[in-house]
Amino acid sequence: MTSEITANSKLWDDAFNAGNIEELSTYYVENASVLPAGGAPVNGATAIGAFFRDIQSKGLTEHHIVVHDLVTRGDTAIATGTWSLSGSDETGQPVKFGGNWVNVLGRQDKGWKILLHTWN
Repeated sequence: MTSEITANSKLWDDAFNAGNIEELSTYYVENASVLPAGGAPVNGATAIGAFFRDIQSKGLTEHHIVVHDLVTRGDTAIATGTWSLSGSDETGQPVKFGGNWVNVLGRQDKGWKILLHTWN
């Protein structure tokens, strides 16, 4: 199970880093929520895709997820780990962010999808 969630996290990173927001949106259930650190909640897979497209438009395109722990209860899983994001700001200067993240996932017909995604 951990390897499946880790593989999905890598695919999420690949989609974000390639600018494939349509694919990235498919990793979320239709009524998923993203709770960004210090920001307003974003609800729904389409709005979540737009949220991440906006992040990319700011020059941030190098995202990396590391899964540290996974707890499962039936068809629900809670994954935790660290994330990093880097790129350049509007002046071309390098910028780097990072922190901890939590995903609550639900088992779907074709694997796991994100129900709730948050980070600090």
